[in-house]
Amino acid sequence: TPGGTILMATHEQLEELVLDRATYEVKKDLGNKFAQIVYEGKWFTPLREAIQAFIDVTQQYVTGEVKFKLYKGNIIKAGETSPYSLYSESLASFTTGELYDHHDAEGFINLFGLPLKVRAMKMQELEK
Repeated sequence: TPGGTILMATHEQLEELVLDRATYEVKKDLGNKFAQIVYEGKWFTPLREAIQAFIDVTQQYVTGEVKFKLYKGNIIKAGETSPYSLYSESLASFTTGELYDHHDAEGFINLFGLPLKVRAMKMQELEK
């Protein structure tokens, strides 16, 4: 259904705006599981109730305005706003401010690069 597809796409656009990344990813996974449970006729199960509770919590702040363009069967984002948006232009552009210190990036990069560093050391060790 074209209307349903548009509603889903724009709702997901708002979710991306107001949910943190980890919650958004889990919500997408559980959304698929929820659809499977409903399809299999397992509405009155503890699993469906638990997933529903998670979804209810994640949707509390999913509200706002979405703009999009329709072109040859595609839905093209054209903007979104929400009073609960987690997007901050000053943080996204990494300008100096109270919340972001450029020195924080060094520790973050070192921490996330650690497994690659350990792998490189292990590979060098094995080559000897």
